[in-house]
This record gives sequence, structure tokens and C-alpha cells, in this order.
Amino acid sequence: MSIKDNLLRIRQALPAGVSLLAVSKFHPAEAILQAYEAGQRRFGESRPQELKEKYAALPKDIEWVMIGHLQTNKIKYIAPFVSLIESLDSERLAVAINEQALKCGRTIDCLVELHVTCEQTKSGWAWEDVKAFTQSGGFQRLKNIRVRGVMGMATFTEDEAVIRADFERLRAYKAELAEYFDESFDTLSMGMSDDYPIALEYGTTEVRIGSTIFGQREY
Repeated sequence: MSIKDNLLRIRQALPAGVSLLAVSKFHPAEAILQAYEAGQRRFGESRPQELKEKYAALPKDIEWVMIGHLQTNKIKYIAPFVSLIESLDSERLAVAINEQALKCGRTIDCLVELHVTCEQTKSGWAWEDVKAFTQSGGFQRLKNIRVRGVMGMATFTEDEAVIRADFERLRAYKAELAEYFDESFDTLSMGMSDDYPIALEYGTTEVRIGSTIFGQREY
């Protein structure tokens, strides 16, 4: 099936109010352009330099989203234009994004990436740490970032009970953090190609789908 057909099939499966983030990392600009011509406008990338190059080459009404682990010295490549950073996973990174946003004269929207699995390879802020930072007013002191919600990944497993428990935990954490933010704290991003139908049952507002749209990645 074509990229256009894949997008249509996924959109038909998503309820109203759930946003589709097309994960385009490692895919060429030509593939992104096919998705763009099929009406897709939000794309997720994981490498700042690659993201900067694609931003320069592709239509300017695309909303670029940073989804991979972000090193503090790479923020400068994307700070002028990125629409959302979903991989905010530490106090150090929050401070650094705020500094770069200030230099650009803008406020950058972010999602707090939470670690909810037993897999040490997955990144994310530990719940107790982000809770303490939030309760202490940490985010309120950073005037050039706006926290829009939380993001997380479920355990990579065929055990559906484990996946459900991870999504339930993310939903609960988002609800607990919400009392420290205003109504713009509205995003719960969870669910990828393999598990997004389950994530929909737990109230996800954004699914991040790559291979089901673009096919296997070209590393």
C-alpha cells in the first residue's frame, strides 16, 4: 500500500480528538512529501541535525516535533522552529531548552517524557523526580517553555497486561501533574504502530506512528 493509503487507514481508525504524529525519522524527504501531499502536517524526528535539514528542504507549514533523546548541546539546531519537544526527560534539559528558547525570543511547547517500564534502555524522567521538580515550582520558573502534557512508551512485549499497566500508569501520572498547570496541559502521548489500539482505550490524545505509514526505516 502507498503512504497515502496507509495514512487514510490509520486516520479512519482514530477517534475525534486524537492527533496523528507521523514518525518520519530515518525516512527521506521524498517520503515525507508524499505524506504531506496526503494531508499530513505533523512529523516526528529524533536527530536535531537531520531535523534541521528537513525543515530547510520541506514546506514551512509542517509542524516538526522532536521525539528522540535530546542532548543539551543540540537544542540550538531546532529551537528557532520546532513546534514541540516531546522528550523533556530531566531538569537539566528543561533549563537548557528554556535558555535556547529565550535566545530565540519564543516559548517552546514540551511534553514531559516519563519512564514507566522496567527497561533501562528506554529514556524518560523518573516519576518521583519530576513530581518533586513540579511541586517545587520548577516549571513555573522556566518562563520560555510551556509544558503541554506527558509522553511515554510502553514495555516492548507481547504481554498485553504489561502494556496496559504501563498506559494506565502514564494516564494516572498525567492526571496527577495536571493540577500544577493550566488548561493547556492537555496532551497524553502514548501508543505506536504496534500498540496504539490499546493506547486509545486509555485516553491517549496523540499516537506516534512510523513504520505503519512509511514502511521499515532506512537506517
